[in-house]
Amino acid sequence: MKKHRFALFGNIYQAKKSVPIQKLLCTMEMYGAEVYLDRRFYEYLTEHLQLDVRAAGLIEGNDFSADTVISMGGDGTFLEVASRVRDKGIPILGINTGHLGFLAGVAPDEIEQAIAHVIDGNCMRELHSVLQLEYEGGTPKGYPYALNEVAVLKRDNSSMISIRVDINGEYLTTYQADGLIVNTPTGSTGYALSVGGPIMAQQSGTIGLIAVAPHSLNVRPLTLPDNAELQLTVESRSHHFLVAVDGRSEACQEGVKLTLRRAPYDICVLKRPGYSFFRTLRQKLMMGNDLRVEGAHEA
Repeated sequence: MKKHRFALFGNIYQAKKSVPIQKLLCTMEMYGAEVYLDRRFYEYLTEHLQLDVRAAGLIEGNDFSADTVISMGGDGTFLEVASRVRDKGIPILGINTGHLGFLAGVAPDEIEQAIAHVIDGNCMRELHSVLQLEYEGGTPKGYPYALNEVAVLKRDNSSMISIRVDINGEYLTTYQADGLIVNTPTGSTGYALSVGGPIMAQQSGTIGLIAVAPHSLNVRPLTLPDNAELQLTVESRSHHFLVAVDGRSEACQEGVKLTLRRAPYDICVLKRPGYSFFRTLRQKLMMGNDLRVEGAHEA
């Protein structure tokens, strides 16, 4: 029987993960799996946490292959891992040692069961759309694909920026704001949610357009089909602005035109059998809970 090959990546800033990582490594060893570790994560585990880690090999850069990728950390770690998986089509299992964990949905006490489901092929597979960023008049310095969002933001703390938006070649409006977020359904529970954007279910075939601190009171979030092509043209008093791709930000000069469209690949996310997006909303965001009632009971 062919051994299952895991590629393991993780957050290197959480010392509290020593117990979960030991549980994970022991479980994979019990199934006779081959485990390949990201070199930085391996060095963190062996040198900082002083763990005895048996690895079939170490991963350098983004040139690797596996049957399953494991992301150990929070959703930020998952986004970084997704940027390294890229268009390889390898499914990613997120083990949450962070906070909310929408993408990293497996709790530490569920590790053994989750690995068993992966080995047996019983996990649910969700395809998450990705945004592609292109520059006209410049080249993105980093990886120009976003699983969560692309945000155009003012660079300084003073004046707002002007962002002209054209959709499929048709002028929509010019936002006067601190920034503009273009998000996927995956990103609708992240930065976009914090500035008033709508929650979008996976596989809804949509992208969101949400202004950050708009100057006009009649600006509202907009949901578009994900086959739309957006062009953003930015003007700034400082002649510079920031572009953040899943939190990876870089400075841009005024006059650079940004084009956003759905990428030609998806990210495959593994979920436990019986997973429900709507149950996750109730549990993690406490959707519908009346906190006034809970506070009254505590009083």
